[in-house]
Amino acid sequence: MTNDIGTLSNEDAIKRSVVNLVRTRVGERFFNSLLGSKVESYFFELANSDIVDPLQEEIKTVISNFEPRVVVRDVNVALYPEDNELDVSIIYDIVGLAVPTQAINFILQPTRY
Repeated sequence: MTNDIGTLSNEDAIKRSVVNLVRTRVGERFFNSLLGSKVESYFFELANSDIVDPLQEEIKTVISNFEPRVVVRDVNVALYPEDNELDVSIIYDIVGLAVPTQAINFILQPTRY
């Protein structure tokens, strides 16, 4: 092997999968049009505390439906309307691996087309 391409550990691969699920829009995947979330649609609503609960539920639902390797423990979303950003924190356990509870924290911003 030439080591040109890095490999991911189980935890890293699952973490990347979880983030990709949240960032993927419904209908974006050609062979699985149901995969993805509606998180991006929340950027077009008024950023106030009323969208936090539905947004957290959307994230929990997409992970529960499409990532069987994890059990979501908690999802927190912080709004930054002045920057048009959402700070997402996801805490989850990996099914079948004896590893500590995992945490992901990332910023979501609207994309331009």
